[in-house]
Amino acid sequence: MRSRTARALVALAAAGLVLGAAGCTKAEAHDDRPTLTKASPDTVSVADEQDPVERSIRASRALFATAPGAVVAPAGNDSAIETAADAATKAHVPLLLTSTKQEQTVARELDRLGVTWYQAEGDVRIDTDAQRRSAPEEGDAPKSTRSSRPTTVVVADETADAAPVATAKAAGARVVTMPDGVTDPAAAPDVVTALHDHRDAPTLFVGSAFGGLGDSTWTVRAAESGFQLPHGGQRPFDGHRYVAMYGAPGAPALGVLGEQDPAASVSRAKQLAASYDDVSDEPVTPAFEVIATVAAGDAGADGDYSTELPVSTLEPYVDAAHDAGMPVIIDLQPGRADFLSQAKRYESLLKQPGVWLALDPEWRLTADQVPLQQIGSVNASEVNQVSDWLAQLVRSEGLPPKALVLHQFRLSMIQDRSSLESHPELDLLIHADGQGSQPDKQATWKALHADAPAGTHWGWKNFYDEDQPMLTPAQTMQDVAPTPSLVTYQ
Repeated sequence: MRSRTARALVALAAAGLVLGAAGCTKAEAHDDRPTLTKASPDTVSVADEQDPVERSIRASRALFATAPGAVVAPAGNDSAIETAADAATKAHVPLLLTSTKQEQTVARELDRLGVTWYQAEGDVRIDTDAQRRSAPEEGDAPKSTRSSRPTTVVVADETADAAPVATAKAAGARVVTMPDGVTDPAAAPDVVTALHDHRDAPTLFVGSAFGGLGDSTWTVRAAESGFQLPHGGQRPFDGHRYVAMYGAPGAPALGVLGEQDPAASVSRAKQLAASYDDVSDEPVTPAFEVIATVAAGDAGADGDYSTELPVSTLEPYVDAAHDAGMPVIIDLQPGRADFLSQAKRYESLLKQPGVWLALDPEWRLTADQVPLQQIGSVNASEVNQVSDWLAQLVRSEGLPPKALVLHQFRLSMIQDRSSLESHPELDLLIHADGQGSQPDKQATWKALHADAPAGTHWGWKNFYDEDQPMLTPAQTMQDVAPTPSLVTYQ
């Protein structure tokens, strides 16, 4: 398999892309961008304990400051819990689960609530001063002290957490349930919508599945922005597939994206993506991959053999894509520069939801290398510097998760690949972007998958002129296994 294009550097001058040390301009503000809110840790809590008793107590603490009474049921007794849930909801009091080893823990929660009574369903023995009796009729009991703002409660599994759900309903909270098999709120469209619609309210996540949630405050802030991908949710590669046009503005030789203006590029990308609708088992979204820094045959004023396009040159494509609901991938070909310094040039664009980042190690050269004379490479440690910076940018700005794309068609291009770090804020995708015969491309595809980092997503590139032959959409979906999450055209 060959390097991607020998024509890339020849086209730069003719396309007007030899800009020397042109600087980046700050992106203009856009009034239609999602407004990022400032959720704080004291408004976001997580009940992710493995023990259902502990989760029921955590929910009670999050939702009730005081209560006149409570309902208690033994953990694991589904029939008793169902009856108790109905009683707790009607009485507007918490439902606590208990076990023989945790009766004292439950008693302490009853004392914290200041209850004067509790109703027991099933075999329950609690050593407390509260009177054991049935809940009073609705409207006859003293009122509980609840949050002044209705809390949004996100439940991983309503069956497993019937007690916290009952407590939430008793507290007047809004309850939204995760889809079956989904544990990341960013991948749940209804959850994102609920957190956005009620962005001034506290949030409680309930379920042991949320044990790997990480920064729950960032998760809520990102959802509160209201940004969702065209087919729902914020997680780039959960239930989504993208078909992208690749290239640089005004440079047809570098890829099909440069063959027309931004508006025409949007129309062409939509038509290209639509050709996959009948052959893809996942919804297909059109996208752009825009080359922001172009490997150059001339050292340039800064000596790095890379032409850095100004932000203002990229903005029309980013804006057109945003207006069409399409993500944009900013691609870096750094020459003798490093990836992190180049990525920071485009921070104003990367601060926008739906703008992602790609690193192209083919063009990451050492001090004695020149583009097209050698194939470049990058060490995992440099990639990790970029991913650390990008993940921090996502967290600090309250942005939805971003994709980080790594181009690769030789194993040597990403050295020490097993050391690549993962971040909950980023979806890592390795993009096999070599050209040539289909047997060669398939062999490279299989080789890249060997010992790849866990959780990696995969991309495939189709070349109009260089592939022998280029796969059709149906062939791309049938012959490339596993099926790529990102298919780009150059």
